[in-house]
Amino acid sequence: MIVCFDIGGTAIKGAVAFSAEDIRPFPRKPTPIHDFDAFVATLAEVIAAADGTPDCVAISIAGVIDPDTAKAVVANIPCIHGRRLQAELEAALGLRVIIANDADCFVLAEDGIGAGRGHRVVFGVILGTGVGGGLVIDGRLINSAGGFAGEWGHGPIQPQEAGTPPVRVPRFACGCGQTGCIDAIGSARGLEKLHFELHRETLTSEAIITAWQAGETSAARTINVYLDIVADPLALVVNVTGTTIVPVGGGLSNVPELLSEIDRAVRRRILRKFDRPLVVPAECRVEPGLIGAAVLGLTTANGSGD
Repeated sequence: MIVCFDIGGTAIKGAVAFSAEDIRPFPRKPTPIHDFDAFVATLAEVIAAADGTPDCVAISIAGVIDPDTAKAVVANIPCIHGRRLQAELEAALGLRVIIANDADCFVLAEDGIGAGRGHRVVFGVILGTGVGGGLVIDGRLINSAGGFAGEWGHGPIQPQEAGTPPVRVPRFACGCGQTGCIDAIGSARGLEKLHFELHRETLTSEAIITAWQAGETSAARTINVYLDIVADPLALVVNVTGTTIVPVGGGLSNVPELLSEIDRAVRRRILRKFDRPLVVPAECRVEPGLIGAAVLGLTTANGSGD
């Protein structure tokens, strides 16, 4: 038995997990974002509610553990940002602690009980407020010791021309500090910026997609350019990793027609040819972070993790 957490800037979701299929949630608790002692106390309160001593504690966070310093990079929870979080929590809780990025936990969930079942290599993608990803090979998370693997949304690789026929596209500044990242244009907000640059029209991503589905010309052009921009780097990821399935989560994944278009665009660009969809909707639509943390913790507790 392990205790798992999915921790965001607003709420801490905790659960006891006996298997990936047997996860028993506790009521959510507010995240103490400015008080580390209160943060630890909240985790301890949930752990104390478990029936017995857990084998370990597994945590999904919207951040990264720097593999060189072991420090947490978590912008939305200041009290844990910059801390050697694993070591400090283990000392405070008296239990083994495993921590992973929320996108990594998402792909672990998809590999364990979602769309990635039966696949040796699974690359999970987030298309929402940001563009993220994670990689699992043979049931093991590449980022088992923390790190930035899977972050296909970052790096100055955005083309300056895209679409059919080609149109010039500006390279937007990204929150990571670089310019021209896929995250800055492939996210929901990025889609909105792209539409404005092409048509000088301010619309939400939902409105753009609705207009595209209705056959509206300017929205169709925006999606055409968007697909060209997103499909190139994702096809490269498929070629490099050898993944045979790409489950997608995040807000934009809720549009089946958009995912189908991304899938077709990616499959036209990759070396291996599939006669089935490759880019597919995630199956773990409810609490993937919690499920992924449970999979990570149970794998570690059973001795097959690092």
